[in-house]
Amino acid sequence: MRVMMPLVLTGALAVGLSGCANKPAPAATVTPAKPTLGIHPFGTADPSFKPDYSKLSPELQKVFAYIDEHVDEHAQNLQQWMRQPSISNSGEGIPESAEMVKGFFEKLGCQTARVYDVGVTEYGSVGNPVVYAKCDEGAPKTLAIYWQYDTMPVTQPALWVAPPFEAKVVDGATAAVPDASRVIVARGATNSKGPEMAVFNAITSMKATMGKLPVNLIFVAEGDEERMDIGLRKFMADHSDLFAEADALYAGGPSEGCVYVELTTSGKSWGRGPVQSDVHGAIKRTADSPAWRHMHMLAMLTSLDGNTPLIKGFSENQDPPTKEEEAQMKAQAARTDLSIMARNSGVARFMHDDAYNVIKDGRFGTSFNLDGIWGGNMYAGGAGAILPNKITSKHNFRYVPRMNGVDIVKKLRTQLDANGYKDVEVKLIGDVPWSRGSKRDNDISKSHQKAAEILASLGLGGTPGGRGPESAQVAPVSAKLEDPNVLLSADASEPTGGYWPAYLFADGENGQKVGTVSIPMGNGRIGAGGGRAHAANEYFTIESRGKTGGLANVEKAAAAAILQYAQTTTVPPKPKSVAAKP
Repeated sequence: MRVMMPLVLTGALAVGLSGCANKPAPAATVTPAKPTLGIHPFGTADPSFKPDYSKLSPELQKVFAYIDEHVDEHAQNLQQWMRQPSISNSGEGIPESAEMVKGFFEKLGCQTARVYDVGVTEYGSVGNPVVYAKCDEGAPKTLAIYWQYDTMPVTQPALWVAPPFEAKVVDGATAAVPDASRVIVARGATNSKGPEMAVFNAITSMKATMGKLPVNLIFVAEGDEERMDIGLRKFMADHSDLFAEADALYAGGPSEGCVYVELTTSGKSWGRGPVQSDVHGAIKRTADSPAWRHMHMLAMLTSLDGNTPLIKGFSENQDPPTKEEEAQMKAQAARTDLSIMARNSGVARFMHDDAYNVIKDGRFGTSFNLDGIWGGNMYAGGAGAILPNKITSKHNFRYVPRMNGVDIVKKLRTQLDANGYKDVEVKLIGDVPWSRGSKRDNDISKSHQKAAEILASLGLGGTPGGRGPESAQVAPVSAKLEDPNVLLSADASEPTGGYWPAYLFADGENGQKVGTVSIPMGNGRIGAGGGRAHAANEYFTIESRGKTGGLANVEKAAAAAILQYAQTTTVPPKPKSVAAKP
């Protein structure tokens, strides 16, 4: 396990941030590093371009100028966080990362900042720590912000153009990101440390220029997003009261459902082949193989092409698209180039050669995936004769509204039994129920839309995008929007294209509700310019070629949305009190 990187935040994070009412922020102990990156906040294509901030409110003029002046330090804040491993599936760096995140909130001046050990979850595994913080600015409204601090593991290190935990700045050509001038390549760059720290940079910039934030803040940061949110699920069930004053969630969209299982075939359960441990491969001449049994078991669960689950009742209760949604998909299909869409998705081609069916699968489809399989000789290259005594495979089922994850697992168990595999163990790892999110006409969503309009008025872009709080890599697909060649959807009516724990927060329709939090969520925020989540060379754009991308733009959009939310009240805020004691 790596040692936690020292908490040396630069720019706005290292100055006095004591405006959270009751307790002054700890004094910075390290001199801020001098800017070294020379980032162009408006892109590199037109060095003479400078937006006219005189059109803005005095508050935003100061905040935007501050962001431009401190963008180098802000990028270094991203690098510092990305250099700290936080791999939830192995546990590497998780305790250190939780403390690191707590330190961010303490530097901001939050009166309450605590790491919660959630204990054993309903799935029998111990959840990773959840970090909670509350920052009372004496404001009428309170905005909650969701983070995940965990990341996926690095599965193909040889494919990276830079070591995944060095958070190296790489030019766009080297990183194969043609629209970017420079990016940070790192595990967690886009999912989700880059977008989260960008918003945090915006908040600290507001505090540095305004003295006090225009809203109170509640942060919740989980370390189990890549483990089906098992720890956060328990935390929200136990501590929903900590969100009693929250009026809205800063950002969040709908979510598909996802249930995760492990299937294990063993000689011990089967009563054939090796029982206690792997044995010499020569024994296969005379003994059965649990590994081959596992392969045949899996083959019976899908069609020959692997695309259709052969599980009785799997698709029951699946909501079909509406006529309006079908019309939107047909309009998009008419403008879609499948070869470009496939390249954008990182695949050779799709299951269908018809654009409409590809789009329909991407927006309303279900799936049964083989995520990984292990057992026996796992060393690359060389040889070594082994007859494994046990084989385990990982699988995720993606499902849509009206379907139920636990019900799918029960149907899987029934199908295995019917196929003659009663000895195969099914282990439920976790379930994230679907959510339709929130309606787009709430105050926080309108504030994101207004922020987009503000940036567009300055010539800095402003197309809303993104799905969950971390999903800057997911772009819109509505036929009304510009790029029809992006597969995953950010439309609020479509809970597909990626899961996140929306069901724990959303005030809309959910497949299951855990805890009592039910608040409007911000749809339509401006995306954060990252990509390749879960893949090699994950990146976050810190400097774009054009005017419409890059770190500075993301921070300005966040600052504008937060300020706009403070000034937009169509629903009375909840009563406020002294910061709740955890």
